[in-house]
Amino acid sequence: MKIKILVAFIILGIISCQNKDKTESKSIIKTIAEDTLSKTVAGTADVSDAPVKYDKAVELIRKQLNVLLKKDLPALTKQDRFFYYEAFDLNNDKKDEYFVGFSNAYFCGSGGCSGFILNDDGSLINKFSVTDFPIYVTTSVSEKFYDLIAVSGGKFHLLKLKNGKYPSNPSVQEVVKEEASRESAKVLDIDGKKLEKYSF
Repeated sequence: MKIKILVAFIILGIISCQNKDKTESKSIIKTIAEDTLSKTVAGTADVSDAPVKYDKAVELIRKQLNVLLKKDLPALTKQDRFFYYEAFDLNNDKKDEYFVGFSNAYFCGSGGCSGFILNDDGSLINKFSVTDFPIYVTTSVSEKFYDLIAVSGGKFHLLKLKNGKYPSNPSVQEVVKEEASRESAKVLDIDGKKLEKYSF
């Protein structure tokens, strides 16, 4: 009987030691996490070892923008050299096209902003101007590409592909009712989706 009681005490001692080790381990992890969080919030965390986020589409767009905007580059400030993008398969070929937009004073004016539509290989489909974001992708098709609706001057304009290009100035295209955009997918919803901003 004494042996059974002794064995029971030994087992209880081992269990309590293991629980103490787990509690200490959790406490250490919690302390490290809280310290890292406070340093991150304060801006003192060392993130020099953080891996650089590589995005194939971003690199492709960045490279193309440096070509397309070669003449503009000397006039651009550091704050002007940012873009947003969103991918969308415009022609159902299982390859995304890229909508690229800007939201700074260099690329935007009272009529809207400039932007580009690029193929999945980075080649230019279209440059457009005086457009407010988002752009709407309709279900109707012209030349195997979805028609677009762009807002310009507070009006909704229908953009159809013609000879491999969308119109570059939406403001002079056919005006459609706002209801036409409600059934459409939104791309480059810069404010609504809080899209990530990238430098180029």
